[in-house]
Amino acid sequence: MAITLQVEGMTCGHCKMAVTNALKELDGVKNIEVHLKEGTVDVDYDETKVSVDKLKEAIEEQGYEVK
Repeated sequence: MAITLQVEGMTCGHCKMAVTNALKELDGVKNIEVHLKEGTVDVDYDETKVSVDKLKEAIEEQGYEVK
């Protein structure tokens, strides 16, 4: 599955790395692309291993708001 999440508060390379690393920790996440200008994160994941709620939770734990 693939999803694009709207994420508020990402402004720099550190933000990009924080979100990427948090998502990489989740079992089932295959590919992550962070787009700072658009404020989006594209995630390819295995829906049998990880839920959208878990993806959002991992990002929110880094201090960002997922819309």
